[in-house]
Amino acid sequence: MSTSKEEKAKALFLEGYNCTQAVVGAFAEEIGLEKEKILNIASSFGGGMGRLREVCGSVSGMFFVAGALYGYHDPKDLEAKKVHYARIQELAAQFQNLYGSIVCRQLLGIAGEDTNPTPSARTEEYYKKRPCVEIVGTAARLMEEYLATHPVSAK
Repeated sequence: MSTSKEEKAKALFLEGYNCTQAVVGAFAEEIGLEKEKILNIASSFGGGMGRLREVCGSVSGMFFVAGALYGYHDPKDLEAKKVHYARIQELAAQFQNLYGSIVCRQLLGIAGEDTNPTPSARTEEYYKKRPCVEIVGTAARLMEEYLATHPVSAK
């Protein structure tokens, strides 16, 4: 069963936004920032961090949303850090249980690092070869499910 955030994230990805932008953009209203500002901030994380194929941009998107909604701001609040890092590890584990990795190149079956900054053209062939649209949707669904079971407290 798909969720509204899952469908929204997929639609954003299919519009051409990178994986992080698609996940974060699906939660723009909850985060409370202008959509354009959120998309700018998230733009660096697509392609596994600037197309370096490191942590999957969809996973980075989940973490971005979690930080915006649940994150801490006091550097001395070690308990808040611990709670937030546990949250991030939980989200990562859920994703990894589904896909076997949170690393972009492993999810795409790419050997080694890809430092070519040129994004791939979004053609029909691109979408046939890549699992990205489904991965983006899954990340948004996992975040939406987390939000449903962990209401955001007023700060």
